[in-house]
Amino acid sequence: MSNKLSLPALGEKFPHLEVSTSQGAKVLPEDYNGKWFVLFSHPGDFTPVCTTEFESFAMHEKEFHDLNCELIGLSLDSVEEHKNWISWINENAPAPINYPVIGDESAIEVANTLGMVHSALGNASIRAVFIVDDKGFLRLMMYYPMVIGRNISEIVRSVKALQIFDKEKVLLPADYPNNKWLGDSKALLISPQNEEMQTQYEAAKEAGKINSKADWFWFKDMK
Repeated sequence: MSNKLSLPALGEKFPHLEVSTSQGAKVLPEDYNGKWFVLFSHPGDFTPVCTTEFESFAMHEKEFHDLNCELIGLSLDSVEEHKNWISWINENAPAPINYPVIGDESAIEVANTLGMVHSALGNASIRAVFIVDDKGFLRLMMYYPMVIGRNISEIVRSVKALQIFDKEKVLLPADYPNNKWLGDSKALLISPQNEEMQTQYEAAKEAGKINSKADWFWFKDMK
């Protein structure tokens, strides 16, 4: 496998990939047209941190589905190994694994295409996360080292925040919806781009619809 790191760009169309999974052949992103999906890689099957992550994804699966979002796992193990591991998890953990996991030679192609192997950390796939929207565009990437399990609630939060931006055209602050400075469920507005926009913001503030901390720092309640 090549150790050259290759990364797609945020905002671009997710690359066309034909993959083998624990649930049969799939084509990305086309098979998920009209749905968001989270593609996440892990270093290896039958390993403790990865097992806790897979189970956590399973326990959050309804939250993803409520956001019209599907899950897809990946490691460089074989599809048969994935099936054996999933069977073990389903027998020993409370939430079953219902989502597909990419394996075999197609996993190597995906890992090379998306920069999932970082040679300084070995030849396994790192803990990468790719969030793709319902039109097939890459919206967010996260990379974690092999020694730290991911916070799945943060991935749910990220999908939710991106969807809020698409619908409301507002920006989401740090720790949304629980920003300790602004308060719960506050969204940020794009800074005024001209005098007319500034006047509109000031009128909205006078009407109690939005608030500000500076002439470039505007926010509103999303409750």
